[in-house]
Formats: sequence, C-alpha cells, structure tokens
Amino acid sequence: MDYSLSFLAFAASIPLLITIILMAIFNWPAVKAMPAAWTAAVLISSLLWMMSPKRILAASILGSLQAFNILLIVFGAILILNTLKKSGAMETINHSFHKISPDKRIQAIIIGWFFGSFIEGAAGFGTPAALGAPLMVGLGFPPLAAAMAALIFNSTAVTFGAVGTPIIGGLGAVLNTPYVREQLPAGLTYGGFLRELGIWSALHHVIIGTFLPLLAVSMLTGFFGEKRSFKEGLEIWPFALFSGLIFTIPYYFMAVYFGPELPSVIGGLLGLGIIIPAASRNFLIPKKAWNFAPPDKWQYRWGKASFSPLNREAPSLSLAISWLPYLLIAIILLVTRLPALKIGPLLRSISLNWNNILGEGINFSLQPLYIPGIIPFTLVAVITVWLHRMKKSEVKEAWLKTIRQMIPTTAALIFTVSMVQVMVMSDVNNSGLDSMMLVMSKTASLTFRDLWPLVSPFIGALGTFISGSSTVSNILFGSFQYQVANELNISRLITAGLQGTGSSIGNMISIHNIVAVLATVGISGVEGEIIKKNFLPAFIYAFLVGIIGLLFTYIIFPHTF
Repeated sequence: MDYSLSFLAFAASIPLLITIILMAIFNWPAVKAMPAAWTAAVLISSLLWMMSPKRILAASILGSLQAFNILLIVFGAILILNTLKKSGAMETINHSFHKISPDKRIQAIIIGWFFGSFIEGAAGFGTPAALGAPLMVGLGFPPLAAAMAALIFNSTAVTFGAVGTPIIGGLGAVLNTPYVREQLPAGLTYGGFLRELGIWSALHHVIIGTFLPLLAVSMLTGFFGEKRSFKEGLEIWPFALFSGLIFTIPYYFMAVYFGPELPSVIGGLLGLGIIIPAASRNFLIPKKAWNFAPPDKWQYRWGKASFSPLNREAPSLSLAISWLPYLLIAIILLVTRLPALKIGPLLRSISLNWNNILGEGINFSLQPLYIPGIIPFTLVAVITVWLHRMKKSEVKEAWLKTIRQMIPTTAALIFTVSMVQVMVMSDVNNSGLDSMMLVMSKTASLTFRDLWPLVSPFIGALGTFISGSSTVSNILFGSFQYQVANELNISRLITAGLQGTGSSIGNMISIHNIVAVLATVGISGVEGEIIKKNFLPAFIYAFLVGIIGLLFTYIIFPHTF
C-alpha cells in the first residue's frame, strides 16, 4: 500500500509525540514515558515499516549499550558530587561565596554563571541549579528568584555538561552510523567530526551567551526588585559583559583545541579565578550595592526568607582541600585529552567491542578507561575518601545515594536511546521505505525550507523541555536535524551545532529541572511561574542563535560540510 509522505511523517513522529504528551501535558516522569515511546516505535517500525523482529532487537540492544556508555558518566558525576557533600567539601565551597560581595546581582553572577557553569561541566545533570539556588537563598534571595536565576544561568554551559556528555553521548550516540561516516569529507575522521560539532555549538553560544549574565540579572531586578526595574540590572552591564567574556572566550578556546570534554569545566574554573578577586576589589561594580526588598514585602508565592548558611559554624575543611577534587578532575581531563601527551590513544586502545550484533551489521564499542565517568570521576571520588579523611559510613552513604539516584535515570536512558536507534535503523526494512528519521526530515525540509536554521535551535530546546536533559534532546533530535540538513543541502555541522546549542537553552524551561530546583529551595506549586518568566530569556536566546545560524549557513560559511 502506498502512503503519502505526510502520513508517514506523522506515523514516524508518534513516538516523539507520545513523549511530549506524556511528559509535558500529563507530567509523567521519563522513567514511565520513555518505555511507552519505545513500545510505540517498535510497533510502528514493525507494522508500517515492516522491520524484522531481529533488526528491531539488534537496534534496541545497540541503544541499551550506548546508554550504558552515558550511564557510566552519569554515575561518576553524581558520585563525586555526593562524595563532596558527605565529606563537607560542598559546605566549605558554599560558605566561601558569602564573603565576596554584598551586591545580590554580583552574587547571582558568581554563583549562577561561574560556579554553576563549572559544576555543569564537571557534573551536569541538573546539579548546578540544584546547588546554586539553595546557596542564593542562603544569601538572602527569595526562593522563587533564586530558582529562576539558577535555571537561566544554567544554559550556556549545558552544551558541554558532564565533560561533554551532550555532545559525545548525545549527538555522538545517534550520529555514529555508517550513513554519516560515509558522507564525511576526505581527511575528516568521525572523531574530528564530533569535535567540529562541539566547536559550532560553542560558537553560537559565544556570540549570544556572552550577554546572558546581563539578561539574567535584569530579570532578577525586573521581577523581584523593590522597584521592579530592569534598569537596575542593566546598571552593572560592564561587570556583566566582563563576566560573560571571561567565561565564553576560554570556553570556545577549549572546544577548538581540546574537544567537547573541557569547555565548561575550564571556562567556569578560570572565570572563578578571575572574577572573585575582581569582585573583591570592586572592579567594574557600582558603588551602591543592590538588594531585594525586606522579606516582609515579598509576595507569598516567592517563598520564605532563609539565611541559614550565614548562621552556620565555619566549615571544618579548608577551602583549598575542598576544591582539590575538582582541580584533580580538571587536571586529569586536561592531561588525558592533550594530543601531545598521547595518553588518550593509550586509554582508548583498551576497547570492548560487539560487532555485527545479531548478524544485522550493527557494531558497538566501549572504551572504559577513556570514559570520564571512570577516569577521572570515580577515580577522584575514591581519592577524595583519603584526601578528606572520610568515615566508612559517609562513603557508604555517598555510594548508596548515587545508586538510588541512578535507578530512574538508567531505565529512562535505556529506553530513550533504544527508541531512537529503532527509528534510525528502520532504513533496513521490507516495505521499501526510507528510515523513520529520514521521512520526518524530508517533511520538515519541505515545510520550513530555507528557514530551517532559524527553527533548528527551537527543536533542540523543545527536546530538553520535554526530557529535562540536553543529552536526551540530542539523542531524540540529533539524527533528525542532520537528516534535515541533508535534505536541504545545507551544512550538517552548523545544523547539528544549532541542535547542540538549542538543547542547552531548553534547560531554562525544562519541567523536570524546574520541579527539582524548586524542591531544593523549599517551594512547590509555582512551576508555571518559572516557565512563564523563563520563557522570555529562552525565546530571546534561541531566536538570536537562529538568526546567527541563518547568517552562518547562507552567508558567512555556506560551504561548510
């Protein structure tokens, strides 16, 4: 039976529509929604695309194994964070931020932009906002304001969160196919292609993301200041733009020269090293410090005042020893990724492979020593036990808490990646149809045509809004975006880079992240307030990135692969 392209595109999109409906409308968690979406993909690929059961099983096995790659990183990232919490190091780090500046705009930038970006690069997976928002509340921010600001700031760095997982485990997982490899220009390896994806994602951010600190503090003063004045945020534009540049410049430099693992880690770390002394010396800071209105003038929905961190006793661990594990992570990552030292190829030489899964020509490879979740995350977590002289009970609690946190993440990721792989691998079928992804991309290219670079970042943002994860967004839509670029004969690198950029922007309005952050600041039932407020900066960011994408695609870099 012959079906129209529009009908086939609708059928192929059903697993994605199920994901959107169940998670965005019915508020299902990913651990429940993604098995349903995978089931839909299996049924459609079997009944309409007529994929063989063995092909579907092989694609699902590949998805599960690729999810394991990602889960190792997630486990290590959460483990190091829980270890530092139990050792008291996070308490020391938090305590140190109270002494830098009394101006709440400055505090928001230092905590949300620099500290949050560093934590995003090192740990990712929602931890920066979950750490930064309570810290701001402790400094005297209204809880709703702290949650809003933490989520806005936690966007630019997300593209390279958890040592590059959204690029490596997201875009890399779904674009690592024979179809993509065969198209690469002569001399461009797949590893080089992946690095180029990171560079293009970073470049969009550098141009627009540099202004994010100014936008975020203007949102703070405009919605939560006593005068409700956006102008009070704009008053610190010299400091805000300086803050933007000292993060985005090293961020881009690291993406170009060292790959996707380090941009956010190094950008945040170097930025902290520069901005803290600068703020302490009132560099580019207005003479009059800005503060919120007294708590008795706050609206009820803002939450209650909490100044508990200021009332705590000084932490037992020194600041240097508290930061040492993160410093070790940065050093180990840098050393193992420096091409001149040739340690990376040595680590990658140890590989576990499953070739020709179920005889379907599908291959999987695992390089355990090169995965950041093992080296350096888990390794540094073990070293920290000795560095911080932790008790056995504290270590046990950190590991058990990490394992408990991994359970829903594991199920969600396995079904998500498996669903995408079934859709991607549906090119081999008994119906003579193109793959489900290719059918959707053809329809999208016919609908939006030359405007696709403007639409592309919004697709990435939608994926994160739905799933709560830039990595998952890239898994859901990375192959789709690549296929659209193919159909339109425009740059695959720029388009996939726009997906990587857009997926991080969606973090501002992600339902899952909003719920989690509000829980950390002790309020609930105001999720809609955050979405309404953060929609503005998310839309502005994505729209401007889309404009840059149009310029890059058609005018500045029209011949880029």
